[in-house]
Amino acid sequence: MIDVKKSFFITFEGPDGSGKSTILNKVATYLENHDFDFVKTREPGGSLIAEEIRDIILDPKNTKLAPSTEALLYAASRAQHFEEIIKPALDEGKIVLCDRFLDSSLVYQGIARNLGVDEVLNINRFAIKDVLPDLTIFFDIDPIVGLERIQKSEVREVNRLDMESVKFHQEVYDGYLQIVESDRARFAVVDATQSIEKVFEDTIAIIKERYDG
Repeated sequence: MIDVKKSFFITFEGPDGSGKSTILNKVATYLENHDFDFVKTREPGGSLIAEEIRDIILDPKNTKLAPSTEALLYAASRAQHFEEIIKPALDEGKIVLCDRFLDSSLVYQGIARNLGVDEVLNINRFAIKDVLPDLTIFFDIDPIVGLERIQKSEVREVNRLDMESVKFHQEVYDGYLQIVESDRARFAVVDATQSIEKVFEDTIAIIKERYDG
């Protein structure tokens, strides 16, 4: 039986439509059934104030939001979320499951918005006090396939970023590949084109291996 009281910070990343949120929810159910103490959260958002910033960022009406403003809003939301939800949970020895985190900003704003990875990293390092996830799982899927999934979904709300061009989403995907390659020790890659059950099975196997290690 593995230790169920060790703090561990896991983030779920991937292109829009990769299914990461679905898998995160299944992982949360698994942890609950196995008596782990955990927190499930998301970005942007996760706390009341951070969720209000999320509404501004993702509102389809805000088409004039400047890339620099977007990056700073994400960092502000993240700072509040980190202080209010993530850091206290880790300090209490809990597992934290977070739907998106720092890497989303590095990819979406740093690379796809052409603001620069280092520039976006610097404002976010201040926001999260240099705390990085213990494990980041990247759900790998072609961005076109991901967008098609979104269009077919009857439950997922389309947000401002979903409305970006195919070129933008391709740059996001390529950016993820760059970030993953730059930090192989932290990242694990899951083939998100598989069935939901197989993706979940692969994800749990990775978490068990890294958590025990």
